[in-house]
Amino acid sequence: MKVLFILFVLIPIIEMWLLIEVGSHIGAFNTIGLVLLTAFIGVILLRRQGISTLLRARQRLDEGQIPAREMVDGLFLGIAGALLLTPGFFTDAVGFICLVPGARTLVISFLSRHIRLGTFETRHFTTGSSAAFTSKTHESRVLEGELDEDNKSSN
Repeated sequence: MKVLFILFVLIPIIEMWLLIEVGSHIGAFNTIGLVLLTAFIGVILLRRQGISTLLRARQRLDEGQIPAREMVDGLFLGIAGALLLTPGFFTDAVGFICLVPGARTLVISFLSRHIRLGTFETRHFTTGSSAAFTSKTHESRVLEGELDEDNKSSN
């Protein structure tokens, strides 16, 4: 609930305050021009990094690996794009932080330490037609199951 309050009430108030303050110092038209300039620069940087991330993901897929890091980078690039296209200086600053690879890595590592989602741990895996797995959730509940490809029921 606090996150929604921050997103929908506090951030627009911060944006309005910053726009008024900057506008009072450099003028309304210059402020509008600056907002458009940051959006334009952000879109150019976003396009470059998006293509780079897509190429890295394609390379990992070609190597037979899961492009997990590239998927997270793509998520952050999407968030950055939305923030950069939103008029305002605060959202532009957060959007540019999401575009800087080093800062993005720090944010991702911080979030991965503080946000726990369910994780899957492989107990054993066979290359045949059956595999067993164990799923541990953050509440330490263990779900066990076995997949048997030979005994699939057909409809």
